[in-house]
Amino acid sequence: MSNSSTGGNREFQVSTSSGNYDLYADIIMLGDDMLVAVWGGEKPHIGAVAMAQPRPSLKDASELSATASVFTYVGHKEDELAKLASETISKKLNKKVVVTAGMHWDDISESGILQVIENSEIIIKLIVQKADM
Repeated sequence: MSNSSTGGNREFQVSTSSGNYDLYADIIMLGDDMLVAVWGGEKPHIGAVAMAQPRPSLKDASELSATASVFTYVGHKEDELAKLASETISKKLNKKVVVTAGMHWDDISESGILQVIENSEIIIKLIVQKADM
C-alpha cells in the first residue's frame, strides 16, 4: 500500500522495527473515518475485528473516550489488540475506527508474546502520529 490520495481518501502504512515479531498496519482514511489492518508473522490473517466510536468520558464529560464492539473468530486471540487499538485511535483522533488484527508465529515463546504486546503498543502510537500529520 502506498501513500496516496484518491477521492478524498488517504492511505499509509506503518510498522515496528524491533527485528523480532514486528507488526505492520495498513491504514485507509475514509472521509472522517479510519480503517486499519494490523498484521504480522508467518501467517497474517483476520482473527478479530473491532469498531470504535468516540464519545464523552463517563468520568469527565469534558474528556474524550471511546467505546468498541469486537468480533473474534473461534480460536483467535487478537481481540484484545483490536479493541485496544480501535479505542485508543478513536479517542485520540476523534474518529470512528475499524481495526482488523491477525498475526501468527509458529511455536512463539512467552518472551515472544511479550514482544508482540510491546510492538502492538508501538504500532498504535505510530498510527496516531502519522494520521495526525
